[in-house]
Amino acid sequence: MKFLLSTLVFLLFLNISFAQSPEQKLKDMGIELQEVTEPSANFVKWRKVGNLLFLAGDGSEMKGKLGKDLTVAEGYDAARQTGVDIISTLKAACGDFGKIKQFVKVRGMVNSTPDFYDQPKVINGFSDLMVEVFGEKGKHARAAVGHCSLPSNIVVEIEVVVELEE
Repeated sequence: MKFLLSTLVFLLFLNISFAQSPEQKLKDMGIELQEVTEPSANFVKWRKVGNLLFLAGDGSEMKGKLGKDLTVAEGYDAARQTGVDIISTLKAACGDFGKIKQFVKVRGMVNSTPDFYDQPKVINGFSDLMVEVFGEKGKHARAAVGHCSLPSNIVVEIEVVVELEE
């Protein structure tokens, strides 16, 4: 029994000691963060209120409308790439991913036709990436809604709220 207990403690230690940081996970995935640019209009990219960090909507570079121009898979990829941009903004805002306690809320907007109903499948591209990179901290409450248009005909726009460590 004593051997079993010490083995379990050792295995727990290994799991904790070798847990990958978000930076290492990004590196292993071949994802490089981009430099965050200034907003194109009169707003800020993020605002910290107490221990909450609100990120302005960030959108895909891909253009088009789901249900007309693009497949769900292409929309998923656009949401995933938007996720990379948002992770870059989080890094600029926090300086250190260790300051992120958890993702709280995500609002995913999808440029889609009135008869397109798979907005959640598109925004899964973002959500899946956050869990891949941040683990349990990356899970979030979420809305995935369709819009008849988005700025500059982008495919998706995503807003994020994260809680920071105090």
